[in-house]
Amino acid sequence: MRDFANSSYQRRKVAPNKIKIQRKPLDLKKHLRLIKKLATGVTLLALACGIPYGCYRAITAVTLFSLKSIEVSNAKHLTRDEILGLAGLEPGKDLLSLNLKSMGEHILQNPWVEAVRINRYFPDAISIVVTEREPIAIVNMGFIYYLDQQGEVFKVLNQGDRLDYPVITGFSEEELGRDPKGSKEALLATCELLKILRDKGSFILADVSEIHYDEGYGFTLFTASGSLPVKVGSGDFTAKVERFARIYRSLMVQLPVIHYIDLDYNDKIIVKKS
Repeated sequence: MRDFANSSYQRRKVAPNKIKIQRKPLDLKKHLRLIKKLATGVTLLALACGIPYGCYRAITAVTLFSLKSIEVSNAKHLTRDEILGLAGLEPGKDLLSLNLKSMGEHILQNPWVEAVRINRYFPDAISIVVTEREPIAIVNMGFIYYLDQQGEVFKVLNQGDRLDYPVITGFSEEELGRDPKGSKEALLATCELLKILRDKGSFILADVSEIHYDEGYGFTLFTASGSLPVKVGSGDFTAKVERFARIYRSLMVQLPVIHYIDLDYNDKIIVKKS
């Protein structure tokens, strides 16, 4: 074995590795070029978004579908100008951007209007067809209302409104609010009775001045001549009115001595004399 203890070999000391880093000066021109490129990109992006938007605004400002023709159906209770005012419609508006649903809802706010249909016709026309309610009677509930043939109490009467309709009494606003379903059924029964009186025999609607409704009993008519009470009750109106029409004229000569007439039987008429 070799004796290293007596050897003349000496281990050299190895200096640690050192790396010298050279710092380069900051290239400001390079950074400025980068900032300039970014600014140019942002500008181009803004232009790319802004030009189409500007074109859109220009196109919508000068529409190709300017409204020129407005057709409105004939109406008895509303004028053409009133209907156009409700719709907010006038020539020159953009036909494409008109909200027909909103226009219809505004027209329906008028109590005379039952239904409305609006159609758009390109390039420049629109039509409005209004269906109006027709009164068949007046309902006295403190305030006086019109009643239509669908049993709808739809309008408070104002000065100038026609009054030559049969008067319905016995209903109240409180009852309509408390029992809307029951009140609607009673109003529909009123409409049925009015139609039968209008269509049947010698006893016609013109002979009736008032129809009174009582929730417990039903209907009582009051004649235009002498305000004679004619009790009708509920249901089977056609048979009752037909029976009464056959003897009505002969009974009228006895009017001064008749207290009331009761039709609310299946096969007879009760005449109560005073």
